[in-house]
Amino acid sequence: AEEKKMGDIKSISYFVPVHWLLHGYVWPFFIIYACLAASIAWIDWEDYFPILLGSSIVASLHSLTALFCVWSVPFRAMLTCRKVASISQASLVMVVPTPNNGSTELITLKRTVDPHSGDVTVWFVFQKIRYMFTGVEFEAVKFNLSDPLQKYLNHQGFQSDEEVEVLKKKYGLNRIEIDIPDFMTMFKERASAPFFVFQVFCVGLWCLDEYWYYSVFTLVMLVVFEGIIVKQQQRNQLMIKSMNTKPYPVQVYRKRKWIRVRSDEVLPGDIISITSSQDNPVSCDVLLLHGQCIVDESLLTGESVPQIKEPISSLQEKRCFDYDTDAKLHVVSGGTKVVLHTPTPLKPLPKAPDGGCIGYVLRTAFSTSQGQLMRTIIYSVKRVTANTLESFVFILFLLLFALVAAGYVWVKGTEDPTRSKYKLLLECVLIVTSVVPPELPIELSLAVNNSLIALTKLGIFCTEPFRIPFAGKVDFCCFDKTGTLTSQSLVISGVAGVDTLEPSSITTACDCPLTTQTVLATCHTLVQLEDLVGDPIEKAAIRAISWNITKNNMVYPQNNRKHSYKIVRHFHFSSQLKRMSVLCSQQTQGSSSVKYVATVKGAAEVLKPMFKEVPGYYDHLYTELSREGFRVLALGFKEMGTLTGTEADRVHREETECALDFVGFLVATSPIKLDTKESMKSITESSHRAVMITGDNPLTACHIAKELNISKKDTVILSKMDDNPSEWCWKATDGKVISTFSYANLKEITPEYDLCITGEGLQYLKSLSQVDSVLQLICVFARMTPKQKQFVITDLKKLGNVTLMCGDGTNDVGALKHAHVGVALLSGAPVTLPGERKPKLLSARPPRPASKPGQTSSSGKPLNDQLGLLRSQLNEDLSSGGVQPVKLGDASIASPFTSKHSSISCVCHLIRLGRCTLVTTQQMFKILALNALVLAYSQSVLYLEGVKFSDTQYTIQGILIAVCFLFISQSKPLTYLNKERPLPTIFNAFTSVTVLLQFIVHFSCLIFILNQARQLEPLSEEFVDLEKDFEQGIVNSAVFILSITMQVSNFIVNYQGEPFMVGLKDNKPLLYCLLATVGLVMFLASGIVPELSESLEVVPFPSDFRMALAGAVLGDLFISLLCDRALRFVLSATRSL
Repeated sequence: AEEKKMGDIKSISYFVPVHWLLHGYVWPFFIIYACLAASIAWIDWEDYFPILLGSSIVASLHSLTALFCVWSVPFRAMLTCRKVASISQASLVMVVPTPNNGSTELITLKRTVDPHSGDVTVWFVFQKIRYMFTGVEFEAVKFNLSDPLQKYLNHQGFQSDEEVEVLKKKYGLNRIEIDIPDFMTMFKERASAPFFVFQVFCVGLWCLDEYWYYSVFTLVMLVVFEGIIVKQQQRNQLMIKSMNTKPYPVQVYRKRKWIRVRSDEVLPGDIISITSSQDNPVSCDVLLLHGQCIVDESLLTGESVPQIKEPISSLQEKRCFDYDTDAKLHVVSGGTKVVLHTPTPLKPLPKAPDGGCIGYVLRTAFSTSQGQLMRTIIYSVKRVTANTLESFVFILFLLLFALVAAGYVWVKGTEDPTRSKYKLLLECVLIVTSVVPPELPIELSLAVNNSLIALTKLGIFCTEPFRIPFAGKVDFCCFDKTGTLTSQSLVISGVAGVDTLEPSSITTACDCPLTTQTVLATCHTLVQLEDLVGDPIEKAAIRAISWNITKNNMVYPQNNRKHSYKIVRHFHFSSQLKRMSVLCSQQTQGSSSVKYVATVKGAAEVLKPMFKEVPGYYDHLYTELSREGFRVLALGFKEMGTLTGTEADRVHREETECALDFVGFLVATSPIKLDTKESMKSITESSHRAVMITGDNPLTACHIAKELNISKKDTVILSKMDDNPSEWCWKATDGKVISTFSYANLKEITPEYDLCITGEGLQYLKSLSQVDSVLQLICVFARMTPKQKQFVITDLKKLGNVTLMCGDGTNDVGALKHAHVGVALLSGAPVTLPGERKPKLLSARPPRPASKPGQTSSSGKPLNDQLGLLRSQLNEDLSSGGVQPVKLGDASIASPFTSKHSSISCVCHLIRLGRCTLVTTQQMFKILALNALVLAYSQSVLYLEGVKFSDTQYTIQGILIAVCFLFISQSKPLTYLNKERPLPTIFNAFTSVTVLLQFIVHFSCLIFILNQARQLEPLSEEFVDLEKDFEQGIVNSAVFILSITMQVSNFIVNYQGEPFMVGLKDNKPLLYCLLATVGLVMFLASGIVPELSESLEVVPFPSDFRMALAGAVLGDLFISLLCDRALRFVLSATRSL
């Protein structure tokens, strides 16, 4: 309940702003600067370095403090505001959202005074939703979603202008508006981001260190690059804004008359008329009171099949409205279009001028179903990232080595009193900025972006990109049955049980008795438009008996109109009741009286107690049919006698569902989709637990599970004992009792049998508090309600499993939303999209992900600055689109992932890309870690020994790493799922040990070559002049060649390749780049091309040293590779089920 009140908000804190002079980044530094100025004026310093050092530290701290106020809202609140305990004192609130739902904001509180009562309403708006203070806490603005049904029906609209004005102030206008900031505002936001600030800071440092040419060039490219990103963001926001509908006139009932208002002036509680005559989507969520609608929900759910909406006036239950269970049938959601409407006479309201259906406005603006989807799309833009916790710990790890290296430089450097402390300090800062790569966040999000593009090209649309890496960690793959594993296009086999002599024989539907045909022809919710619209099994049944349906709900046999019936009342199917019933009228020829009949269909075990007389073969027949994989529905018929229209309106559901005549079992087959077996085989053989969660009969579900190899052994079902219903046991599918139920005997059963439980069995386990101990052992969950499906998913998550749920997006909404990875299949979608080839699981390659902007490399000196050379090549990709926002109609409100294909092969694609994304980020971590460790040594120990690279050499090295990262991030996943699964985190034994061993190899080779080179070119003085210009020499040239070798080695050794992505030989761009670099190294080491060596400022080497250098180059590469591959074998770089 608390979560619903707070919406997406985790916590709220109250603050009041303080005067700007009292801000935490003003007054302390004002005092410090005053002290520094006084010390300069009054103290005679022999050396101004302490003053310079102190001023630099204070200025840096001041800048960082101010910037942290921009980066961190809690930090800004702490330094610029004062926290208060009472709402009466507060003028600001700090709102912290729940995880993955946007960022923390500091929002101004607003107070509205009622001119009549003088009451003050305190409120604020967060992520387009208004929150109001109730006297105790803030709650999202309330809508009437749980009132008694009769209250909605008796509502007469608003009776006064004052009432309308009060609600306008409470709810605001019914608009889904998106404010688009101007270019400079968005650019300032980008320019104040940590990445940009860090890059600019590095540029300034390199300018001080005389690398000004490349630094200024990089700065210009940074500004251009960020400007292009801002323009792309503006285009994306304009695209999202274009999804909104302009206001249009609608009819509302106010002050006891129908008046015309604009759709953006509609308020919750209004009585509104909705028609199919307008091309505009419905502007708000409307509870249908009177009349029937056929609604196109494709813009909201992606479903192409129109949905039937019934009025609550047809319900007779004296209960409250339950949005979760009733919305599917009775609510016309905002953003959907009414295809056809059928108004009914109104009491006590007058007929609407436009002849529309009458509804009660439930929600408006961003609180509607369309508004919630729009909010998901808008605020998911900031969620494209990999695991931020891992990134943070990784940066701390690198920072530790950077500080050690910087400390070493300072301690050793100050041993020479003649050295410039200014230069030493600059070098120490440069080490920290170089070792901790500022481009890390972009490199990690790049992997997610590439997968996002690839998924879109596969017809899979994502509104929450942060979930993509979770797809690579999935433990349990859960599937709905009907419409997901099996086809929605059902085949009617016939009707069983109508032949009393041979009840097991299946009679074709058209040859059945008239009463049976009457049930099939009337007990449905089909509507005749240009074609029949409604449930597939009902359409198949009506076609099988060759009856016609008219637009006014008349049904009759094609060859005999005498037996026509008119459907008068529907008592709709629900997951809880597992049945539906219909009241029909039949005009008797030559008589004014009207006879009524009730027709019922539903689950066989549910209808059994409703029959007057149950045949002896009843239980045996339906269980045998279910065991064979048929979908079985019991059919019931009842004569209601002669009724008046008023009496018919007063008939209760209970009257239609009792004393029924049994007229047979409808037997239908739901064929398994063509590629389901192949896809399921791939999923189960790739170390995932496949589980079925369905509302269907357990015997049918077990049959399908066996065919799909979800259950590999015989299945037992948790059932009640026949002779003692209070006791539970495990029964085989043939009804034989295998064992009584107890947790102790599970160990005896599970080696021989797979387990199945029903919704009733789940409730029993919950009552014993034994769900957690059994849940992970179950293969099939049958007869599950939507809420029970959701419980299964949440409980599997609670037990530490990463879950994937694949369903049809209607009955499975709760489970789809609560799973780590929820995939909604569009039930009306084809297996392949028009114009596409069928996506073959094992042979078709996914489209090559497009290049993404901002791809950068680990930074050395100008290595960090040379990124600009590559950014210009990426601008074309950026301006041509990149990751586009998800459009309405592509995404389903039900799930983070929506597939335009109706095949579960999308799950295989998603897992493949999830694994590839996960592995790509992990190998980036390893490469960056190794580069940072080597760099820490190079810029500390080697720097103090006078080892330097020229500008040209830095440029070559920087471009090499940038290009390699560009190509490595675009690695394609394999076209099949391997049995092995990637490790879920970088913090494991294999990753730690392989990075350490590779660093030891690099370090050993570097020391070896340095010692060999020093024998030929010894140091001429104890303390090297660190400020002298670069000079060509054997030491500098050898270290440069070996440093390039180590970079190449890091990419070759740590490129994951199979079994999760294409091997290095198939990643042609990366392979050619690395081979070219290896060739360059060999040319430089051997001196075969003197002109090349001279252009790169590499000196010729003596023959003996040349051999040693070649040995070190090859040794570094092959020993690193050998260590990594040996560790993969010993410690395992993957995992399996």
